[in-house]
Amino acid sequence: MASKIDEKNNDIPERLYDSSSRTTYTRKRFFGKGGFAKCYEIIDVESNDVYAGKIVSKKLMMKHNQKEKMTQEITIHRSLNHNNIVKFHGYFEDSYNIYIVLELCKKRSMMELHKRRKTITEYECRYYIYQIIQGVKYLHENRIIHRDLKLGNLFLDDLLHVKIGDFGLATRIEYEGERKKTLCGTPNYIAPEILTKKGHSFEVDIWSIGCVMYTLLVGQPPFETKTLKDTYSKIKKCEYRVPSYLRKSAADMVIAMLQSNPDNRPCITDLLRFEFLSSSPVPMSLPSSCLTMAPRLGANEIIDTESMQRKPLIESNRLRDETRLESTFLKKNLHDAITASAQVCRHSEDYRSDVESLYQQLTNLINAKPILLDGNLGDENTDPAAQPLFWISKWVDYSDKYGFGYQLCDEGIGVMFNDTTKLILLPNQM
Repeated sequence: MASKIDEKNNDIPERLYDSSSRTTYTRKRFFGKGGFAKCYEIIDVESNDVYAGKIVSKKLMMKHNQKEKMTQEITIHRSLNHNNIVKFHGYFEDSYNIYIVLELCKKRSMMELHKRRKTITEYECRYYIYQIIQGVKYLHENRIIHRDLKLGNLFLDDLLHVKIGDFGLATRIEYEGERKKTLCGTPNYIAPEILTKKGHSFEVDIWSIGCVMYTLLVGQPPFETKTLKDTYSKIKKCEYRVPSYLRKSAADMVIAMLQSNPDNRPCITDLLRFEFLSSSPVPMSLPSSCLTMAPRLGANEIIDTESMQRKPLIESNRLRDETRLESTFLKKNLHDAITASAQVCRHSEDYRSDVESLYQQLTNLINAKPILLDGNLGDENTDPAAQPLFWISKWVDYSDKYGFGYQLCDEGIGVMFNDTTKLILLPNQM
């Protein structure tokens, strides 16, 4: 809808030209808008590289006296270079707009993740919060306060890496002990010292990280109410409730960040020493399925470490470590699968042919990406028990009448019915 309006008004052309770099971009999908900017997918017509284009109307910017603010945003963002910061590729302008070319984060922001999932596991939270801290640590080391850290400004790339973006409210500390007085931020994440105009500094970002962490684990911001007045009142009083189901390590970290007195909050480096991050390995990666559902291993890791103390898939991981994913290991287990299912499969020769073909495909896949697999298995920060190799140990094919059933190597069971419905039974669960 917004894209059609833009085309009718002709204020944002379909082809964008950067005269300084002699680059032409094609404007594609509309992503969203906020304040004075609209965001589109833009494509370099020569290289086919895809970017996010933040397009700011000069007319709106001048009307609201935002020119200096925009200049500061560009100056700050273009100076940054970190894996957890949205990459700044360049900017240009014409008579109507300013165009900022940014790294495209195809998995959108963590706000979309929050809307779909509501709450995430502590396993996932550890992954995201660690990366947010790394990005903010880089900013603070460069004397920059973001001042608007929130789920909507935390973006995810294809590999679910966190990228901090939108530096519209960011500022730079010019001298030691400087306190900023500007009233800025987003209501649910704004620190009390900003509201009371007592002067603020790096500590406001710590407060915002606390709000983000709370929101991810609990499902709603800590100070959210039906009215802005009540929300601000709760923030000033630091009035919020920590649910009893939060583990102590997570609760302690949130409480440390959400303190009224900014002097009592930990600095960004201190956050890395909290038990929530230091007592368990920070996941090196998450599957893209985490955008819509909790990872099984994330949930198991949380349960196992505190109650059952059971490592997942010990036997399969021991085998994996001994064989280092050699093709002979795959072939052996795939042939075991044929043996296990022979009693229920009438056409064993057809299955043997299919499995041998599958074995060859898997072997080619592993040989094509040995570094990625070795990196995941051998990294000292990754729990080997949390990186299992799954295969189907048994199956039964009744697709001519009902559907297809299978059992995984971890004894999880699934059925895919002909009407496209599915049934899954996790291992050791009723």
